[in-house]
Amino acid sequence: QVQLVESGGGLVQPGGSLRLSCAASGSIFSIGAMGWYRQAPGKQRELVAGITRGGGTDYADSVKGRFTISRDNAKNTVALQMNSLKPEDTAVYYCNTRPSRLNWGQGTQVTVSS
Repeated sequence: QVQLVESGGGLVQPGGSLRLSCAASGSIFSIGAMGWYRQAPGKQRELVAGITRGGGTDYADSVKGRFTISRDNAKNTVALQMNSLKPEDTAVYYCNTRPSRLNWGQGTQVTVSS
């Protein structure tokens, strides 16, 4: 099964930016649609952004206009550019297929705080 490794998280002040990256051990083109998810403490995991094999995107209302998902099928990577970060964006971020079918990776922690 394809393994997923997320990276790029960290501590950032409100209004700041981060770029997350997801590296897959196999072909994401053959997988199809991918997504970035997040889970905040005490909350369920939620989808924040999705991207089709061909590059079509959609976003949760809470991140629309601030986050941008992209993929590089040749490099088997999926990225999430996060701008204008808010404290409520604090969570562990994961990538997976959409809908999620693979084992979850370890995720990457994003903390937005002053």
